[in-house]
This record gives sequence, structure tokens and C-alpha cells, in this order.
Amino acid sequence: MTKAIADTTYPTIGYLEKIDDAFYEHISKSAKIEVISKGYVWTEGPVWVAEEQCLLFSDVPQNINYKWTAQNGAVEFLNPSGYTGKDKKLQGSNGMFLDHENNLILCQTGDRAIARYLGNFNNPEPKFDIIANQFNGQKFNAPNDLVVDKKGNIYFTDPNFGLEDGSKELDFEGVYRINTNGNVKLLTSKWPTPNGIGLYEEDSKLYIANSEPPLFVSYDISEDGNLTNEKIVLDLKEALDKSIAKQKPDGMAIKKDGTIFLTGPDGVFIIDKNGNHLGTIKTDKLTSNCTFNEDESVLYVSCHELILRIKLN
Repeated sequence: MTKAIADTTYPTIGYLEKIDDAFYEHISKSAKIEVISKGYVWTEGPVWVAEEQCLLFSDVPQNINYKWTAQNGAVEFLNPSGYTGKDKKLQGSNGMFLDHENNLILCQTGDRAIARYLGNFNNPEPKFDIIANQFNGQKFNAPNDLVVDKKGNIYFTDPNFGLEDGSKELDFEGVYRINTNGNVKLLTSKWPTPNGIGLYEEDSKLYIANSEPPLFVSYDISEDGNLTNEKIVLDLKEALDKSIAKQKPDGMAIKKDGTIFLTGPDGVFIIDKNGNHLGTIKTDKLTSNCTFNEDESVLYVSCHELILRIKLN
């Protein structure tokens, strides 16, 4: 595994593709796409831990989480990360998120569960508490990505990605909320491959990236917790058809001002809160997810075998 160390001049890839001048309100014209770590199989679920000044991310097929710091580069953090069984090799963790109490919450794809990490960030042990692993007595498919609101409710997507043949118990792919009391509520089963998920506007708006068809959609969350006002924000079929790396809409990060950074065909789309595509951070590679540091001055991106860093405005 290649480790990035302090004061390294990192190699760069890709370029910026502007559509609207407002693109440069979010990223400098001279910004570089730095490769800060490499040598993985499929990176996912980056999350920034401000108190530790570290980035956590998943190598899903290897069932390992890594911890990256500018001082030490990437070191193994959790092994196993998302499949804790012994009899076979299944996928590890995927999406991760820090809740309002700084607990690390994980989509454990192999265990088909949403779990809470019970250890600390400096002396890690793969110990987890299962928050939920079924709906109406049937196992989830393969929990993929999640976000936690300010009250502690967990929203997550549950497509079929990585699910073993013959093991599916639910006859749909869903988007769910786990309430703070532990109850699991199905929010929608309309989308056949719900992937990335995000929250905005004081947790009153939910975004979902669906892989096939390649759509980016939004909902309002009503006071009773139901989804209303469905809207297709972007149809990415044309972008996917023209792309070099045929990555469908995936993970996202949303700035405090509502600007969305959405991974998908050939990079990271920057979309304003009105749904206008301003431009793309182009990697020309399969690009899976992204997250900001605490002041939104840096974007970290999981990109196939790489971890990337882009310094923003």
C-alpha cells in the first residue's frame, strides 16, 4: 500500500470542466486533483473526523477501513469493517457518517446491517453494535450509503449491490429511516437502484442518487417524516453515455449553502441548490463518493483505487 506522508508533493490527475461561471465560486481555476493515497481495490464511504484531523474510508472488496492523515498517510483502521463472519469472503463497509455525538455509523454491506462503531479512533478495534439489520422480519439487501440528521435519525439506501445470489429476502430496493427509537421506516421503494443519499435545509430535504436509470432526485421531508414533492433534479443519462468511465450517480456531499458535490460519470458534479449543473471535477475514472473537511475548504474523493484531495475556495 502506498502511503502519503507530510510535505509530499502529490501526483495529480484530471482537470476542471466549467459549464457556468458560478463553478469558480466553489473551486479555484488553479485547483489540482491530488492523489493522496493509492493501491486499493474499490474505495468508498470517505468521512472526515475533525477532532482527529483524519480521513476514514472503506476498501469495500477487501473488508478493510483505512485512516489517512497528512502525517502518516493511510494505515489500516478496521479489519474487518463490514463483514464479520468467518465462513466466506463478503464485502466490507461502504458508506459511513459521523452522527451528532461523533459516533461512526457504517453501512455494513456484508453483514447487511447498519452498525455503530464501538471503539475509538486512535486504538481501533473492530467492535460494532448493530442498529438495524432487517425490515418486517426480512434481512436488508446490501446497505450502501447513509446520512444522519441532527436529531440522530439515520437515512440509508439499500440496493442489491454485492448481494449474494439467492440470499435476497426483500422483493424491492428501498430507502429507509431508522428513527431514534430504533424503528425502521420504509420511505420509498420506487427506485430500483438507490445509491447515494444526502440531507439539506435543516434536514427537511432528502437527495437520492439512483444508479439505473441514472437520476438525481430530491424530496421534501414533511413534519410527520414522510417524503413529499418528488423532483428529478438531474437526468444523467446523456453524461453517462458520453463518459469514459461508466460510473453511474453515486455518493454526495452537500455544503452548508446547499451546493451539491455529486459523484458520477467521470468525476464530481458541482450542482447549485436550484439543480443547475455548474461544472465537473473531471477524473475520467470511476468515482464513488466524497466528503468535506470541517470548514468545507477541502474535498476528499474516493475514486476506484485512489483517494483524492481537492482544495476548494
